[in-house]
Amino acid sequence: MEMNNLLDYVCEKGASDLHLIVGTPPVVRIHGRLEYIGETPLNRGDTERLMKSITSEESVQKLLAKGNVDYGFAFENKGRFRVNVYKQKGTYALALRLIPARLMSLEEIGLPSHVKELLYKPRGLVLVTGPTGSGKTTTLASMINMINIERDTHIITVEDPIEYFHCHKKSIVSQREMGVDVLSFGDCLRAALREDPDVILVGEMRDLETMEAAITAAETGHLVFGTLHTTGAARTVDRIIDAFPINQQEQIRIQLASSLVAVISQILLPRSDNAGRIAAFEIMTSTPSIQNLIREKKTFRITSDIQTGTKHGMVTLDAFLLDLYNKKIISYSEMLSKAQDPEYIVSRAREESA
Repeated sequence: MEMNNLLDYVCEKGASDLHLIVGTPPVVRIHGRLEYIGETPLNRGDTERLMKSITSEESVQKLLAKGNVDYGFAFENKGRFRVNVYKQKGTYALALRLIPARLMSLEEIGLPSHVKELLYKPRGLVLVTGPTGSGKTTTLASMINMINIERDTHIITVEDPIEYFHCHKKSIVSQREMGVDVLSFGDCLRAALREDPDVILVGEMRDLETMEAAITAAETGHLVFGTLHTTGAARTVDRIIDAFPINQQEQIRIQLASSLVAVISQILLPRSDNAGRIAAFEIMTSTPSIQNLIREKKTFRITSDIQTGTKHGMVTLDAFLLDLYNKKIISYSEMLSKAQDPEYIVSRAREESA
């Protein structure tokens, strides 16, 4: 089987991922579930041949040196793929994720309409969080695309690798890739402040240096978007603060309280009404009360503020899940499995069905 055939299959079936591993046939993930392509297991020669058919010599050298490598590439006009090649049991394996050719609108993603207001903020930090494969990159790309269409700004992105390509529209967009254009997120963010940016996208806030640079950029008058692998606003705030040494945490609380504009936490769930998946969100927007909770080490009360903050456009993940269940879009078991507070959501579901 040739790589082009496999990539065609992924695009035609609307799969999100393709896995090529020795000892099993090619595997695709469709609507969250794994499906085999054919019955013939791949051998050592197959995965090496398939890997080399899409991997540059430079990336192969990085793979040999590090044991894994990330890169992106365009497949005809059907979309881009983000690729991770890695070694397992002494053989090559590949994980390819399809990046759709068309960017969705915020409405198609399922975000409430008021979230669009965040894109017009003059400065501050907006975080999109969630587990791997929850659609964070797609959400951020759609936000950047909306700014690109509607605002005259200079947008700088720092990504590893570049996934969605943005054309210059009303804004101009500079996209910088780790290992190609820059050596580290932190270095790139510090340099970006001298490149007249209005909006900065940080592909992943993966370490202390990057977090510190992103918060500084937000404080100094830029609108900064970033991602974290956390679920829920309170956990996101704690994750950032805990990344810093104890002697810096008080200062970071003060900085984060003043610079954090919003946290959008998302997960993907299989639909029960038809094929496909749907996103559920928790949305926290900054208010004087939430700023005070961050400064005073009371992040455990943030969820309570979100519950009572509907007039500010806030919603808890559990409330969003319950709404999807009441609309018969997701099943009861899916709602329960993803709930932050299962006992609360069970009692609410009973009350509303009574």
